[in-house]
Amino acid sequence: MSVASAQASAFYEEFLTNGQAFAVRDDAGFPAPRNPEGARAMPFWSKRSRAEKIIANVPAYAGMEPVEISGQDWLDKWLPNLEKDGLRIGLNWSGARATGYDLAVADVLRNLDARREPGSAKDRPNPW
Repeated sequence: MSVASAQASAFYEEFLTNGQAFAVRDDAGFPAPRNPEGARAMPFWSKRSRAEKIIANVPAYAGMEPVEISGQDWLDKWLPNLEKDGLRIGLNWSGARATGYDLAVADVLRNLDARREPGSAKDRPNPW
């Protein structure tokens, strides 16, 4: 399993467990850098500590602050708006250049649904 794959998998599991996502922003707003194919992606992390690590270690994110987003807001407001704007979702980007998977909104939602275990609390409506 690649690092990006492991980070994405951790995002889904931690998001489903904790019911929150984290973005980063500065006075200019939320970053949405272009990937090598030219598509823009907004990064999100599943834990505040992951976002803080990027801020501390990646020069492009220096001076930004983490922003906590409730799971319900992320699903109901952020994702539809990002999809409408044609942005992809970056999942737990890591490393010296803050890289990893960036996926279409529909793929993120499908992957979250696939990780809900039938009959478990994860299969019931989200509590957030």
